[in-house]
Amino acid sequence: MSIFAHENNELPTMECKIIAHIETDFDSKFGVPRQAGLIPELDGRIVFEPDYRVTEALRGLEGYSHLWLIWVFSEVLAEQTSKETTLWSPTVRPPRLGGNKRMGVFATRSPYRPNPIGLSCVEMAGIEFDTPDGPIIHVKGADLMNGTPILDIKPYLPFADSHPDACGGFTEQTKEQKPLEVVIPEELYTLYNLNKNQWTALCKVLSQDPRPHYQHDEERIYGISFAGIDFHFKVTDDGVVNLLEPTA
Repeated sequence: MSIFAHENNELPTMECKIIAHIETDFDSKFGVPRQAGLIPELDGRIVFEPDYRVTEALRGLEGYSHLWLIWVFSEVLAEQTSKETTLWSPTVRPPRLGGNKRMGVFATRSPYRPNPIGLSCVEMAGIEFDTPDGPIIHVKGADLMNGTPILDIKPYLPFADSHPDACGGFTEQTKEQKPLEVVIPEELYTLYNLNKNQWTALCKVLSQDPRPHYQHDEERIYGISFAGIDFHFKVTDDGVVNLLEPTA
């Protein structure tokens, strides 16, 4: 992956190397939390590429509680590559505003940017140094699809990175959105081999209403792929998510 420092190529080309990939329970974009840290029960594993499986590169990292991940919107990048064009727009329709109001792309975290790069702050749950795949970083609360390429990892510095009095722009009006109630049939707990943490994470994902904000049809069936399982659900008009039993 290459990035030019200037659109006229007056400066040397900078090559961005993929240093790792993250493993999560989301095989598709639908259902992925809209921001990192919203669901701390979501587990992830950062697996380094062979050239970067160097233990010394992680020396001192265990002293931090949170990390910044710089990553690639790989689906957008693949789409751009196939169409040989840059898929970005100066304005986008943020889901938080129901998809019917435009905002400037730089006022959002839309994937359709001049450079499809994402930034997420995650909690570090631990590091395994001796595995067949080299050192593995365990994280919580990631908002990334399974297999997302990681470009860089940086420590989160609370004295510099935390701004409790910061203003959240148009997102302020939606941050207090009441979570939906989630109903899971007892049969599903025995049918699917998820651990307690995964069930909790799935419930929280559904409670945050992963549907597009413009869709409110209580008869519509939605599907979400989580932990390798295709779940289906409906949402009632009074805000209850009913996870459905699989059909024969």
